Amino acid sequence: MPTLNKKIFEIFEENTPAERRSVPVLNVYISEFKGYAYKNGDNINISASALDTYYHPRERSKTFFSTMLIHEMAHVFQWHGNFGAPGGLTEGTADYVMIKSNLYKDAYTKPGAGKKWDEGYGVTERFLEYCDSLLKGFTAKLNKKMRDKYSDSYWVELLGKPVDQLWREYKAKYGNQPQEEEYYSIGAYPAADLEY
Repeated sequence: MPTLNKKIFEIFEENTPAERRSVPVLNVYISEFKGYAYKNGDNINISASALDTYYHPRERSKTFFSTMLIHEMAHVFQWHGNFGAPGGLTEGTADYVMIKSNLYKDAYTKPGAGKKWDEGYGVTERFLEYCDSLLKGFTAKLNKKMRDKYSDSYWVELLGKPVDQLWREYKAKYGNQPQEEEYYSIGAYPAADLEY
């Protein structure tokens, strides 16, 4: 896990311990529960039955487990404005870390998909990539701003425009792409678009 921690810190551009969330111990539990995985404090819980049911063929299991783990670890180490940030933004940021970690081979959501910027997961991840194209390191900068609180004004401070205007421009650039409907879904992680 130290390798994953290091990767997350690189993606968030957190070069010193003072910039990072202090997490002395991170526990990972694999147990039985409905769902796939979740973070609770400094604990990551992964569903044993989800691992068994959804991660086939077995040769893909390591990749799927790693992507799920880094997504949940991103939640542990990301700033979220003391839980004031939109839930979809925290999920999209975790997927952003998952994609940028290069463990997951390709983003599973097409650019322009989704109805709201804070829809979460792949929709928000793609929107964050778009914002990165406007300002290098935008997502890391936004994450740092959310250390103590969240405000929509951060988008204006960093990119000079309100988030809703940025979303409209993003949608205009990429069109209203429908989300892929035919995929083998693993919770938030569709597997059909993976290349090995």
